[in-house]
Amino acid sequence: MFTSFTVTARWLLLCILCVPVVGGFVGVVFPALGYFPAIGATQFSAQPFATLFATNGIAKMMLLSLFTGLGSTSLAFIGACCLLAWCYQTRFVEKLQALLSPFLVFPHAAAAIALLFVLSPSGFFARLFTTDTDILVTTSAHSFPHDPYGLSVLFALALKELPFILLMALGVMSQPIVAKKISGYSNVGASLGYSSVARFFLLVLPTIFPQIRLPLLAVLVFATSNVEIPLILGPNNPSTLAVAVLHWFNHIDLSMRLLGSAGALLQVGISSAALGLFIVGERIVVVLGRALLVNGNRRFFDNAVVVTGASIFAVYMVLIGTIMYSTFAYSVASYWVFPNLLPEDTTWLHWQTVANAIEKPLSNTLILGGLVSTSSVLLVLFALESQVLKPTKRVMSFVFSVSVFLPLLVPGVAFLYGLVWLQQLVLQSATWFHTYIAHMVYVVPYVYLSLAIAYRKFDARYIVVAQSLGKSPWQVFVYIKLPLMLGAILIAWALGLAISFSQYLPTLLASGGVIPTVTTEAVASASGSSTRLSAVYVIIQATLPLIGFVLAWTLPRFMFNPKQGVS
Repeated sequence: MFTSFTVTARWLLLCILCVPVVGGFVGVVFPALGYFPAIGATQFSAQPFATLFATNGIAKMMLLSLFTGLGSTSLAFIGACCLLAWCYQTRFVEKLQALLSPFLVFPHAAAAIALLFVLSPSGFFARLFTTDTDILVTTSAHSFPHDPYGLSVLFALALKELPFILLMALGVMSQPIVAKKISGYSNVGASLGYSSVARFFLLVLPTIFPQIRLPLLAVLVFATSNVEIPLILGPNNPSTLAVAVLHWFNHIDLSMRLLGSAGALLQVGISSAALGLFIVGERIVVVLGRALLVNGNRRFFDNAVVVTGASIFAVYMVLIGTIMYSTFAYSVASYWVFPNLLPEDTTWLHWQTVANAIEKPLSNTLILGGLVSTSSVLLVLFALESQVLKPTKRVMSFVFSVSVFLPLLVPGVAFLYGLVWLQQLVLQSATWFHTYIAHMVYVVPYVYLSLAIAYRKFDARYIVVAQSLGKSPWQVFVYIKLPLMLGAILIAWALGLAISFSQYLPTLLASGGVIPTVTTEAVASASGSSTRLSAVYVIIQATLPLIGFVLAWTLPRFMFNPKQGVS
């Protein structure tokens, strides 16, 4: 009975991941081909694509999306490798993961707004290095945010992606089988005189890369199609393609939906091109790596790698400190003259203004996040248990693995708009349900990744002992696995909360703007150039997921306190 239930959960998980993505993608294909009965377009045509490619600046939009996505992912991956090579054999690697975790749970919109506070022409660094005589020069200088080449977007995306890539790599390295293999390889390399950095790049990285490759490709697709960061930090004329698609779909003229649909499919092409270029680059690196393995060199640019790793860590620490200070200072500043580092006067007026308007967005955020994260954790737990009780064949296992990453491998703008079109045909008034499903599509993959690592590390000897005592699969699951995995389950739950809290585009489109959340309000405040109110929203956005992780870290200590016994 329990086995059948878990198998049903596995199929339900596949449906939640695949049906919205595939259905939404189909829903955007028809308008892209000119078929949109809502506005009287009932014949298929290539006109939307003709209009798209005739749009002013379309080539630059495509190049910006490709450059920022591919560049940020490559930069984040190289940076994560340098950090790991610098400290992977030390205890500092655990502290590194904890110190960089704020960037991991920081919503993209909040991160973009916070970077504005420190990198804008009147931001913290400009204040720090500007004297009164330099004010005219500084304020007229070129701004790093909104630069025409998308460098600010690339930098912000790389900052957000690096902690995730690092977490995936550390998760793989902590698996018992992989850890044993890495330890053996490293010992052999050390006995042959290879440096620690060389051992990482020549022996450790090739071992873990196959398991982080799919998450890395998902990061790349996300970076090429991200909306929040380019919307806040990116160039406006022209913008990245994903931002342009957002504007076309939200245009008051419904015929622009055809152009937006064509742009969404073009975004799929851009993301696919980025994947192709990344894979080509990967093949080139593999060929060069094989040459390095046989040339006898025992070092691998050790000094450069160590300096780079230490510098990246220093940049994160400086940014975390300056962002915390600048954000809080802006939230309470009433009058702040440039280039002073301290506000002339403080006030709680901005907090009061937000407090009067945030009750509904905050409650919506908490309700959505709680429902989505809790149901995602339960569904993933049962799906993972089904793989233990009734393993699938190799082909189906591969299909399941790809399905988990499907929402991350398909650009959001390519299926979310089509999903909205389908939602208008089915259960049109079920706004909360549609928003819930849209969040689930993005939360489930991350929860699955988090819990799958814990399942792989679970000691199967506990199960053998329980089964030898006559315990049923249900009893083993409830009384053995869940208590022993409570810490990992709560972390996955907190991660699900953080992902749900940060969703902007799925919330905006699935709800049609009817369900405001803290994230949608934060982006709206940033678009309205209200720096003080934006700072308050950033603090709230950062605090919400932090509370979830604090609960995840502290609850197991109270529930399993040795002095009090098991509660």
